[in-house]
Amino acid sequence: MAQVAIAGAGMGGLATAIRLAAAGHKVQIFEKNEQVGGKLNLLEKGGYRWDTGPSLITMPFVYEDLFRVAGRDFKDYVELVPVEPITRYFYPDGAIFDASDSLATMTAAIEKLSPPDVANYYKYMAYSRRLYDLTAEVFLFNGFNNLRDLRQMSLPNTFKIDPFRTVHQANTAFFKDKRLVQLFDRYATYNGSSPYRAPATLNVIPFVELGLGGWYVRGGLYKLAQAYLKLAQELGVEVRTGAKVEHILTCKGKVSGLRLERGEEIAAEVVISNTDVSYTNRHLLGQKREGWRKYTGIEPSCSGFVLFLGLKRQYKQLRHHNILFSRDYQNEFADIFERKVPPQDPTIYICWTGHTDPAHAPPGSSNLFVLVNAPYLSENFEWTPTASKTYRDLLIRRMQEGGLEGLETAIEVEQLITPHDLEQHYNATHGAIYGLSSNNRFSAFLRPPNRSSKLKGLYYAGGSTHPGGGVPLVTLSAKIVAKLVEQDLR
Repeated sequence: MAQVAIAGAGMGGLATAIRLAAAGHKVQIFEKNEQVGGKLNLLEKGGYRWDTGPSLITMPFVYEDLFRVAGRDFKDYVELVPVEPITRYFYPDGAIFDASDSLATMTAAIEKLSPPDVANYYKYMAYSRRLYDLTAEVFLFNGFNNLRDLRQMSLPNTFKIDPFRTVHQANTAFFKDKRLVQLFDRYATYNGSSPYRAPATLNVIPFVELGLGGWYVRGGLYKLAQAYLKLAQELGVEVRTGAKVEHILTCKGKVSGLRLERGEEIAAEVVISNTDVSYTNRHLLGQKREGWRKYTGIEPSCSGFVLFLGLKRQYKQLRHHNILFSRDYQNEFADIFERKVPPQDPTIYICWTGHTDPAHAPPGSSNLFVLVNAPYLSENFEWTPTASKTYRDLLIRRMQEGGLEGLETAIEVEQLITPHDLEQHYNATHGAIYGLSSNNRFSAFLRPPNRSSKLKGLYYAGGSTHPGGGVPLVTLSAKIVAKLVEQDLR
């Protein structure tokens, strides 16, 4: 049995703690914030409730496996509710499209929008499924921690995963209607990337959502973080919040524990960092590299600008998940990743959990979580209070133009989060939501590995390492880390 210390109680840290505690190890978690869950968190204000991060559940078998390892049934902790439609899309030309994981419903919607693309959709989903079959075992369920891991992807299969076209190039080749191209291009943003630069391999994501299905957690997604915490504590994990890790202690090329901000030292044979890998190396280990580019050579993912709006009215045209598309998608991503400034005509995501859970707002009211993709922090733009207020006003105007009439006057509770806030609150380098972008055809192979190559006993879990960002993937990172720890201890 090993003494394990985990820095960070995000979903990856909690999942790792569950797996190692279930294997008989003594595990402690130290979280600087007062609530666990990392970016999957909760805001309650003025009778309204919002999830502050992820808003859709995919790949439920990942969570079921985690709870099964601990001898529990996932369904005893969390109730998943299918979302239909998964997302409602609003286009600048007035068209409305409901995306569904029902093949019949999706076919009917495409028939109405662009009849020639019905057959193309069947071909596209077969293509997306093929990408999943080729990449899931290598990229999702295993990590690249040595050359043997890299050999899992044979040369012929490397070509089959479509790495040499961009997401946009592949989608343009499949669909005739530009609105459908824009819809499927959007999936590149699920890991903070640009569809005009990311490899078409990311077209695996539509199959994960539209082929395998999308769910909501009854009561809100923060219930999932609370379920992870409850299970970890049932297994004897000690979880300390308000306990900021200041330094990872080392001795002769091995980790020896953690030092907390107030000076307390925690001895451990195994240390797992569930915080941004770049932050870990610069701040917890004292290395001099600055930011993601110098650490990995890869561009950071995009950041986000978030509004939490409590409205004293409801909009009948909205569903649980909604997208108001921009008029010029390519220019939007040029703003984000080339000019590194907030787009003036952004695509706006609106999540209304009150559509499914009415208790999240007072009667007749609505709780809107509004997110737009924003550039990672750089010298090109500074999120001053004035700049943040100006951008907030732009988004309100844009939503009113998109059909949410009277939005400004309906607001009774409001809060915003900027990329700067994300960096400060979650130790996210450059405010990048997903750590690294995939704006590089080799980025999937270049993510920081789950095991440190320099310090024995140090491991990484979370969205900045393999296999990537998003709740199912950070949960899978825990599975990879737990396997590596067991191997190394043996």
